[in-house]
Amino acid sequence: MASAIVRNAIGKNTRGFSFKLPTSWCMSKLLSRHSAIDKPVGEDVTHKVPKGVSFHSIGGGGGLPSYMRAAVFWEPNKPLTIEEFRIPRPKTGEILIRTKGCGVCHSDLHVMKGEIPFSSPCVVGHEITGEVVEHGPLTDSKTIERLPIGSRVVGAFIMPCGNCSFCSKGHDDLCEAFFAYNRAKGTLYDGETRLFLRDNGKPVFMYSMGGLAEYCVVPANALSVLPDSLPYTESAILGCAVFTAYGAMAHAAEVRPGDSVAVIGVGGVGSSCLQIARAFGASDIIAVDVQDEKLQKAKTFGATHIVNAAQEDPIEKIIEITGGKGVDIAVEALGRPQTFSQCTQSVKDGGKAVMIGLAQSGAVGEVDINRLVRRKIKVIGSYGGRARQDLPKIIRLAETGVFNLTQAVSRKYNFEEAGKAYQDLNQGSIVSRAVIEIK
Repeated sequence: MASAIVRNAIGKNTRGFSFKLPTSWCMSKLLSRHSAIDKPVGEDVTHKVPKGVSFHSIGGGGGLPSYMRAAVFWEPNKPLTIEEFRIPRPKTGEILIRTKGCGVCHSDLHVMKGEIPFSSPCVVGHEITGEVVEHGPLTDSKTIERLPIGSRVVGAFIMPCGNCSFCSKGHDDLCEAFFAYNRAKGTLYDGETRLFLRDNGKPVFMYSMGGLAEYCVVPANALSVLPDSLPYTESAILGCAVFTAYGAMAHAAEVRPGDSVAVIGVGGVGSSCLQIARAFGASDIIAVDVQDEKLQKAKTFGATHIVNAAQEDPIEKIIEITGGKGVDIAVEALGRPQTFSQCTQSVKDGGKAVMIGLAQSGAVGEVDINRLVRRKIKVIGSYGGRARQDLPKIIRLAETGVFNLTQAVSRKYNFEEAGKAYQDLNQGSIVSRAVIEIK
């Protein structure tokens, strides 16, 4: 029975979702004579922009083009399309980035499937690397000195305002402006988007910075310098997959050397949790999933034990591995009611169950109240890290090789294959993390 429950929890697409993502172009009046080409993403679409068409520089913009491409989500279960936009312009305290890499994350997929409400149309993509190309007017000198033009940077998906009551206490992960404006309205913190379609100037909302684009605007507080020794493409996952894992393990779980840890769901974020747990000195590190390929890969990330939840009861197996006690810390990285329950039942007396997987809107997890009370079980949610204090540490872990970026990124796609990347993610065919290269 338990195996069947877990198989449903981890191994099925919700609601029989079919995910076919063609690409189309929103062409300018200059190119209006060229009809949009509706072709599946992943096929060669480079011919859609006629050769010889050049972009114009913006006055005072340092030779920036006037237009760019970005991937747009229009409405649930509709094709993701690549459209042309006017180059976004940063405001005070913001930075314009020429995007180099953008990670493929389930959070975007939840939005695209209509499982999490978000303003639309919007540009998705929220874990990015890139190059600083412009500062917003009146940006303070310290920010410009920290992030000069030409800097290589990583962007965190939680973009702290730096001024609210939570940010002032160092709790960037609870930033009031981020949740009130970006997550609630799809804008930056003046209540306005920075994205406008090229042909008609209509506004398009931003999921985080709207990173699946050739350029994006990011609040400076969300950016950290990327060392030359780290690659643009693989490093994109530092801004969400690793950032989320670090926040969970450092602040919610508070992993200590010798702790036993179980991670339920070892995709991009879950496998990052394994690496962070190992870096923090955890002893038994148990990976739980239903795909043998992911479980075998989990061993390279630090898992000392693997459990295929399609073949055996994960709760019983975790308790067996830990000598009948359960783990000090269990992490749920899927966002399913069934795995929520498995997570809470896998921890020892006094243990912590940490929830990091986003669920379909309205999903509810159940917990045994008497056990929670009598055995002092702690259930805590964690959305991500704290950009200003954690992102530089995460980058340092990658720079020193403590976190293995090369192993963590299993697939790469080009920009024209953005839709195919999310289709593959939806089908469960991506092991670890995928990144879209934007050149």
